[in-house]
Amino acid sequence: MNVLVTGSAGFLGRNLVENLRCICKGKNMTRPNLHIDAIYEYDRDTTIDQLEEYCKNADFIFHCAGVNRPKEDSEFMEGNLGFTLDLLDILKKHNNLAPIVITSSVQATLTGRFCNSEYGRSKLAGEKLMFSYATETGASVYVYRLPNLVGKWGRASYNSAVITFCHHIARNMPIRVSDSSVELDLLFVDDLCEEFYNAMEGKPCHCEFPGKGEILDGVEYDGVTPRWTEDGLYCGCPITYKATLGEITTLLYKFHEQSNTLFIPTLTPGSLEKKLYAVYLSYLPADKIIYDMPMAIDNRGSFTEILKTVNAGQLSINISNPGYTKGEHWHNHKSEIFIVVSGHGLIKERKIGTDEVVEFEVSGEKIQAVQMLPGWTHNIMNLSDTEPMVTLIWANEIFDRSRPDTYGENVVQTNSTC
Repeated sequence: MNVLVTGSAGFLGRNLVENLRCICKGKNMTRPNLHIDAIYEYDRDTTIDQLEEYCKNADFIFHCAGVNRPKEDSEFMEGNLGFTLDLLDILKKHNNLAPIVITSSVQATLTGRFCNSEYGRSKLAGEKLMFSYATETGASVYVYRLPNLVGKWGRASYNSAVITFCHHIARNMPIRVSDSSVELDLLFVDDLCEEFYNAMEGKPCHCEFPGKGEILDGVEYDGVTPRWTEDGLYCGCPITYKATLGEITTLLYKFHEQSNTLFIPTLTPGSLEKKLYAVYLSYLPADKIIYDMPMAIDNRGSFTEILKTVNAGQLSINISNPGYTKGEHWHNHKSEIFIVVSGHGLIKERKIGTDEVVEFEVSGEKIQAVQMLPGWTHNIMNLSDTEPMVTLIWANEIFDRSRPDTYGENVVQTNSTC
């Protein structure tokens, strides 16, 4: 299959091309039914002769080219309708009836806040042209009305407000939110690419757009919300997320503070927070990719908290200098796992109130996890005379200085008056 992507240098086009290339080269093996021989990339630098050749040989077409933010409103029609007309004329010239995916917008509904959208009018005109082409030629046409599209490789102050927020917050630049209660429908570009693969396999998700106030199956529609139905005129990606501007910016600022708080977001599979976090990270500038971590250092070595989570505890790194022992404490309810990743050491644990001691010789040459049991005092000794020992430590809860649940007591007992 030869695939033509128009607008290949743009936000959506670039994401689509790079991911199609992974399928083409066998790096992505999740779509065994897709066999891509060539990817034709059309952008503003492509010549008309090249476009002629691409249209002659393409077996599937993604028409993603368009104008988002022109200097003059008149450019909307020229860019979003004019080029579409040229593309279809070339395809008809070569009698190529390859299936076409065209990316439109929910603004084409011209409903609600989109009622005066010149961009929406140009997209609606492009939709009508595509449907007429399908009727005239019999070619399969998949018109995708997209909501707010977000993801990596976008342009700030151009593709979407969320992309602009990610870019600016990552650089400590101010953002402007006129109304934090405004709700957006978000579609992540990676989810859209997966839906596009469905279309290539001949199984796109179909939908329709009931008019504002129309009630179907007991649901009143607002004119911009899709109704998923197998015989729908339009297509769409059913995986979208609703969030207010306030909710979105709150999450982004939380991501921004991670280097200070060490808190990792709640990464529930498929959640808005997980996907938005990945998008935010993609806009980090080079000087924000790396950051210092506070190290507690003494003659025994160092201890550094690495990351914290809301409900899965925290990770830390402990470095023990040669010959030193660290720990010598116990917990009531806190549990830990010690994993020596470099060096050679000895871990001892003693059940409080007894002489029962267990010990484990550990080494980075054989990665093992050792449980630190609640109610057992424990220590870890570096057995090397020359090399430091590095231990990864997981604790089941965030360290709370006001209630540390940590009580000093040597594993090797000494006489006590209490």
